[in-house]
Amino acid sequence: MPAPSPMPASPSARHPWLAVAAVGLAIFSVVTTEMLPIGLLTPIANTMGTTTGTAGLMVSLPALLAALFAPLVVLASGGMDRRRILCWLLGLLVVANMASAMAPSLAWMLAARVLVGFCMGGIWAIAGGLASRLVPDHAVGLATAIIFGGVAAASVLGVPIGALMGDFAGWRWAFGTMALFSGLVLVLHLAIMPALPVARSATARQFGAQLSNRKLQAGLLLTLLLVGSHFIAFTFVRPLLLSVSGFDGHWVGALLFAYGIAGMIGNFLTGIIAARRTALTLMAIAAGLLLTPVLFLTIGGSPIGGGAVLLAWGLAYGGVSVGLMTWMMKAAPRAIEIATALYVGVFNIGIALGSWSGGQMVDRFGLIANLWLAGSLAAMALLLIAGIAVLGQKHAAPALSASAETR
Repeated sequence: MPAPSPMPASPSARHPWLAVAAVGLAIFSVVTTEMLPIGLLTPIANTMGTTTGTAGLMVSLPALLAALFAPLVVLASGGMDRRRILCWLLGLLVVANMASAMAPSLAWMLAARVLVGFCMGGIWAIAGGLASRLVPDHAVGLATAIIFGGVAAASVLGVPIGALMGDFAGWRWAFGTMALFSGLVLVLHLAIMPALPVARSATARQFGAQLSNRKLQAGLLLTLLLVGSHFIAFTFVRPLLLSVSGFDGHWVGALLFAYGIAGMIGNFLTGIIAARRTALTLMAIAAGLLLTPVLFLTIGGSPIGGGAVLLAWGLAYGGVSVGLMTWMMKAAPRAIEIATALYVGVFNIGIALGSWSGGQMVDRFGLIANLWLAGSLAAMALLLIAGIAVLGQKHAAPALSASAETR
C-alpha cells in the first residue's frame, strides 16, 4: 500500500511564504509553551511547594504525552483539512496557557500540561510535512528550514524571554503572555492559511511498514539518545548555573538568551551542511553534547567558564532538530508525514525520559552526577553514528568496485 500523499501545493496559497512563516510561528508557540517551565523551574517549584526534581514533571509529562499523540493525531485526522486541525490545536494551546497561568497547585498545572502535550504532538506532526504543500518544489528545503526554525527560535526568544518575564513580573505573567501570543498566531492562521486537504490518510499498517525501515530506525535511536542527553542536563540548567557556575539568579534570563542566539547560529550552520553531510553533521552535534558536561565538570565552576560552556552547548544543540529531520526525510522521502510523526514521538520521549531521569538523578545524587549521565548518552550517540558511517563506507566500497569493473 502506498504511503499517504498529501495533495500538491494549494493554488489558494496567495501568500505562500507568509503561510510558511505562520506554520513556523505555530511550532514556535507550542515549543515555547512546552519549554517555558525550564526557565521558571525554581520559582514555580517554590510557589507550588515542591522539589525542583518533581517540578521537572512539567516538562517530562507533556513531552511523553506528545510522543503518544503525534502518531495518533495523524491517524485520527484522516482526510481532514490540515488547516482546520492546526487552528483547533492553536485554540487549545491558548486554553492550556491560560490554565497554567492560573494554576493554584501542581496538580492543576500538570493537568494544563496534559493539554500542552496534545497540542505539541499534533501541531509538530502536522506542521512538519507542510512545506511541500505551500511552496514550489525548488523552495521546499528553505521552507522546511523556516518551519523547523520555530524550534530554534523558541530557544532564542521564547524560553529566555519567559525567564526574564518571570524574574521581573512573575512566572504567571509568562504563561499569560504566551496565551496571548498563541491567540495572535491563531488569528494569523485563520487569515492567511489556505485549505490543506489530503488525498488519503495514513494507516497503522503504513506506520508499521516505516518502523521496519532500517535507516529510519537508526535515526529514531539517534533522536532518543541526543535529545535525552540534552534534556537530562538542560531541564536543570537554572540550578546548574546558580549552584555550579555561581551566577546570581537575575543573570539566568540573559544567559538563556545568549544560549538561544548560539542555538540559532547552530541551526543555520546545520541547515547549510546537513543536506550534503548528514552523518558528519550529527557526529559533530553528538561530540558537542558530549563535551558540554565534560566542560561543565572541568571549567564550568566559575561564571566565566560556565557562560562559555553554555554558549558552546547552544551551538551544539541548535542543529539537532534540523539535522535529525534531514536524516528522517532522506530515510523516508515518500512518507514524510509518517516519518515526521514517528520522529516527533521519539523526540518527545527523549525529552520526557531525559527530564524525568535527570530529575531523579538530581534529587538523589546531585547535579554533578546528572552531568555524567548526560555525557554517557551523548557518547553512545557518537559511537552509533560513527558505526553507521563505517558500515556505510564498507557497503559503498564494493559497489564502487563493481561499477569500475563494468566500465
